[in-house]
Amino acid sequence: MIRFILQKLSSGLLIIIGVAVVVFLIFQVLPGDPVAMMMGQRADVSSKEAIEKEFGLNEPTSTRLLHYLNDLSPVSVHYDEADNLDKYNAVSLFGVAGSKVVLKKPYMRRSFQSNRIVTEIIWEGLKGTFWLALAAMTLACVLGIIMGSVAAIKHNTWIDQVLVSSSVLGISAPSFVAGTVIVYVFAILLHGYTGFNLTGSLYEVDPFEGKQLVLKNLILPTITLGIRPLAIITQLTRSSMLDVLGQDYIRTARAKGLPYWKVIQRHALKNALNPVITAVSGWFASLLAGAFFVEYIFSWQGLGATTINAVFMKDFPVVMGVTVFIAFIFVLINLFVDLLYTLLDPRVKLN
Repeated sequence: MIRFILQKLSSGLLIIIGVAVVVFLIFQVLPGDPVAMMMGQRADVSSKEAIEKEFGLNEPTSTRLLHYLNDLSPVSVHYDEADNLDKYNAVSLFGVAGSKVVLKKPYMRRSFQSNRIVTEIIWEGLKGTFWLALAAMTLACVLGIIMGSVAAIKHNTWIDQVLVSSSVLGISAPSFVAGTVIVYVFAILLHGYTGFNLTGSLYEVDPFEGKQLVLKNLILPTITLGIRPLAIITQLTRSSMLDVLGQDYIRTARAKGLPYWKVIQRHALKNALNPVITAVSGWFASLLAGAFFVEYIFSWQGLGATTINAVFMKDFPVVMGVTVFIAFIFVLINLFVDLLYTLLDPRVKLN
């Protein structure tokens, strides 16, 4: 078990490094000047050069990449005369050739625009995206497993055909199209009946009552974000249930006189959940990483909105920080799913 976890973490570390390198290099060739974004187009040459030196933008690309990876690494090398170790909250391990090897938290630097620590910006955006993704995934899982199970039990009936057709429509509809239609219908045409707003966040600030939780703002983004995973989970559950219901042990359980609903609940559904878990893990990681279109349509404050704004403003540290965090989330969730398989299916062994 420990060996398996270490192997997964090692491969995950390589993935995170690869993602960081690729995104770093892509960001170097994008048009636009981050210094001009920070200071405005009328900045004088001396001020611009000072800013470039402060953020290391005057160094070669390869040097900047190595410095960024060094900042990101929990174990890194720093020169006393060049690096201020106070900003890293580092613990010195040992010295080598005039430098120090230190242990620290990954340092994602500061935003070009706000000068805030990137980890704080990610944490603020993560809270909004997490609750939106959790609500959407809960909706998709509950309804998807129920609808898929019903479609399998009622195989080749009109109920099965309606559910399958609905899931195909849900998969085919892009999130921005579904979001636009949902906003128009429920927040514009039927606003007098639903009370839903065009835009809004989970928390709103009232001038008299202060910060308030507004759950109704979560409903439309949740439905929009949950449509596609709901459709996929419905089809996966149906397909897996049909395969399980044809197995010998299901027929044996029926022959022993067990009620049909107990056979479905205790034997069929549990063994049909493996592909569903894979889909849930992948979708939840994607949704948690930032539902860009949905957050943009509903002006939802999350990682998606944070990243889009950072790209427009050429805020390199924020874009890199969010990207690395997304890769880290995927690695952790994939590890969790591999471990969960062994609990749900004894046939699965960790190698």
